[in-house]
Amino acid sequence: MSDNSSALPKGEKMKNITINIPDIYDKNIQKLINLKLLASRSEAIRTALREFLNKEYSKNLDLLGYFNFEDKKIE
Repeated sequence: MSDNSSALPKGEKMKNITINIPDIYDKNIQKLINLKLLASRSEAIRTALREFLNKEYSKNLDLLGYFNFEDKKIE
């Protein structure tokens, strides 16, 4: 499975959202799930988003409070 070292702390609340992705993305995610490299579609999307944020905004994530789980209230 993937490295969750940057994952949310245990017990952190999740927000349920709906997204639309191209069929080819879903087919490839399903292949990764079948190979037991990912547990679910949700894990795939969370991992991709976390990696995107780390890559594109790593210099600013601390400023945005991304790593400060105690005092964030984003609605």
